[in-house]
Amino acid sequence: MDGLGTATPPVSIDQDAAARVAVVYGALSAAQERIHRVLYRRSGVRSRAGVALRLVDGTPDAYGLFPPPLGAGDRGPGTRRRLEVYEEQAPPMAAAAARRALTDAGIGAEEVDHLVVVTCTGFMAPGLDVSLVRELGLRGDIARTQIGFMGCHGAFVGLRQAAALTSAQPGSTALVVAVELCSLHFQYGWDPARVVANALFADGAAAAVVRGPEAGDDRETLVLEAHGSWLAEASADAMTWRIGDHGFEMTLSAGVPDLIRRGLRGQIEPWLATRGLGLEDVATWAVHPGGPRILTAVSRALELSDGALRVSRDVLADHGNMSSPTILFILERLRLAGAPRPWVGLAFGPGLTTEAALLR
Repeated sequence: MDGLGTATPPVSIDQDAAARVAVVYGALSAAQERIHRVLYRRSGVRSRAGVALRLVDGTPDAYGLFPPPLGAGDRGPGTRRRLEVYEEQAPPMAAAAARRALTDAGIGAEEVDHLVVVTCTGFMAPGLDVSLVRELGLRGDIARTQIGFMGCHGAFVGLRQAAALTSAQPGSTALVVAVELCSLHFQYGWDPARVVANALFADGAAAAVVRGPEAGDDRETLVLEAHGSWLAEASADAMTWRIGDHGFEMTLSAGVPDLIRRGLRGQIEPWLATRGLGLEDVATWAVHPGGPRILTAVSRALELSDGALRVSRDVLADHGNMSSPTILFILERLRLAGAPRPWVGLAFGPGLTTEAALLR
């Protein structure tokens, strides 16, 4: 993995202000208002950016896309309107992250042979892949793949696909681009599970350049040595992501952290053993911050030190949960900090699934 790049929308909102806004859309009583504020305060998020936000007199405002509800039954704009904004906003943000990754890798757009696009918050056809070919000046004969609707672990699936493609075509280069506009699916009304999603999710894009070992140069690169994937039993309803009439709808069971805590060690230890490693040999952990309880569950399952997931918590605080791009934000920070290797990256998604990557 030779290059990384990230991008976020230009306008962000701090979590206290976001809580005040959320109350307008979802609190029907003083008790519900208190619950909103508690959930937002405990989210681990300090600030996050969204394409729906505009500055009005210096204050972030989302009323352009999300007008205040007209009554208890108002669920906000329909899915078609939300996806119109996705079609307008996702391509330029994805392109910005991709340009930074290409620059970081020191290569031109014409050198890319494979494009892998990861997204779960919007769709159109022609898709993001075609938009990126045009915006970046990629070759017209580039091989394109889209990984859709997989959720927060999608970037690891994209990296795995890129590794397979570059291994099958020696000397080739792949560009992986993950972009999510989670804020477009902000939910109106009172539902504690959706309040949690409203409190956590944000928008962002990230990209990575992946090349086979034959295409290496003198740069110190991250080597994608191994990938792992597991599906937990009897967990199909623990986390879901479905298309509704008023945006995409997430459910997140309160039992997800416990599923991770009970099952993760049994997944990771045997997988590491196939590479001749134990948990104690992993120098750095890069864990997708699905929320503070998810990070705590991972820490307890693997008996990690207090500071082992600091970068994951920092990214959550600074950007929120951006779904699939988030793990690449974490990898970028770890690389800039010179974090010791090997690294293990982890992310979780609907299924309930665990995706892992070993990086050296």
